[in-house]
Amino acid sequence: MLTIPLFPLYAVLFPEGVLPLRIFELRYLDMVSECMRTGSGFGVCLISAGSEVGDPAECHGVGTLARIFDWEKGEDGLLRITAQGDRRFRVLQKRVRQNQLLEGDVEVIDDDKDKELPVEFQVLSDMLRQIAAKFELPYRTEHEKFMKAGWVSCRLAELLPIELADKQILLEMDDPMRRLEQIQTVLQTISPDQFAM
Repeated sequence: MLTIPLFPLYAVLFPEGVLPLRIFELRYLDMVSECMRTGSGFGVCLISAGSEVGDPAECHGVGTLARIFDWEKGEDGLLRITAQGDRRFRVLQKRVRQNQLLEGDVEVIDDDKDKELPVEFQVLSDMLRQIAAKFELPYRTEHEKFMKAGWVSCRLAELLPIELADKQILLEMDDPMRRLEQIQTVLQTISPDQFAM
């Protein structure tokens, strides 16, 4: 079990996904300072009720551990950080710190990252390659990753132009094959021009 600060957002972060954030509230500046000082991460959870600012929001029970790998102070004086998704977790218990930062006791969900992509999902990997090339995504040349079921399912889930609630459903799926099956179903409802980024 881990105890980590939680950052409720209108965003769903997947393992190995990248999340740029602008930090201005004192509680989250404290959180970033703590993470940088200790080399620890924070939990990103989709908001289920409330908002990103003000009183602590309610959030979904499955999120992703995020680790800060870049930061800078912007011209507007705000702190900009870039975090990367690590492993998924399940929230066991939540409480609010004195500074209004949400904190959670979480259990890490161990994913099988190395499961090979079955041949029936090769078309999804090919589609991801095309999207990555078209939009010059940083991982477009990491060819071995396009053969991993978990990685392909997470990248497509974060790129798909679907509702956050549907992304959360995909995040909560433990089996990457089920996630890929769900993505195939979702793709039937999406037109190609919706992939404009």
